[in-house]
Amino acid sequence: MKRIHIALASVDIAATVADYTIRLACEPSLVVVDEYALWRTEAINLSVRKDTSCKPGELRHLGFEDPEAPEFSATTDSNGILWERFTAAQQADEIEQAWPGTGYRVDA
Repeated sequence: MKRIHIALASVDIAATVADYTIRLACEPSLVVVDEYALWRTEAINLSVRKDTSCKPGELRHLGFEDPEAPEFSATTDSNGILWERFTAAQQADEIEQAWPGTGYRVDA
C-alpha cells in the first residue's frame, strides 16, 4: 500500500514536533534535534525539515512511500510541485546520508 508523503518546512522543529504529535496522535518515528522529524502512520508519511529558504509550514514537496518503487525518483507535475517516490528503506538511507549516525531503519 502506498502512503502519501508530505514534506513541510519548519524553522522550529521542537514546536512542530509538539504540535504534530498531538494532531497525529502519535510520536514521530524519528527526530533529528533542531533539523528534522518524520511520522509514519498507516496513512501518511509526514516529514518536517528545518529549511530557512522556505516560510514555516510551506510545502517542500509531495510524494509516495511505495514498497514497489525500484529506486528513489523525483518528478515535477503540471503545477510545478515536486513529487518523490521511494520505499521506506530508501527514505531511511536518505535520512542516514543527510544526518549520519541516526541509525534510523524501518521494517516495512
